Amino acid sequence: REAIGRFGRSAPVALLAAQLHQESHWRADAQSPYAQGLAQFTPATAAWIPEVCTDLGAPNVWDARWSIRAQACYMRHLHRQLPDTATSCDRWAMALSAYNGGFGWLNRDRALASAKGADRSRWFDHVEHHSKRAAWAIRENREYPRRILLTLEPLYLAAGWPGSTTCTGT
Repeated sequence: REAIGRFGRSAPVALLAAQLHQESHWRADAQSPYAQGLAQFTPATAAWIPEVCTDLGAPNVWDARWSIRAQACYMRHLHRQLPDTATSCDRWAMALSAYNGGFGWLNRDRALASAKGADRSRWFDHVEHHSKRAAWAIRENREYPRRILLTLEPLYLAAGWPGSTTCTGT
């Protein structure tokens, strides 16, 4: 509750739950070649997050409580860094892309989209189609917000998790 409370009344609980589902299938012991724990933080990100989320304490990716609090705080931080988006759906899609692939890459992708004539304030059918990352990274990063927002979040909402539909008609 305290982690979600950071968002205020409009806490996207179903969205954050969908993200944890995508990251680790709710397994606190999940491990990939790059990241660990429930929220799948890289060691560098886990070490850095307490600088932004000062009440988290020492990083512990294996502690589900710490991971949920860190994920919610980090998503709030990313969301706040993106006020210049066309819609709430675009903003959350970009925040999810940044969580998955890094804020620097998102900024480069937005600049490239703009240079190619696409709208840098829109994710779907605009920024999502522009990147100079490796092909595997593009695939993973583009499927990430799409699966969370369009497939998993609606399932969590239908199951009664709090929140509202982030993206409609996309």
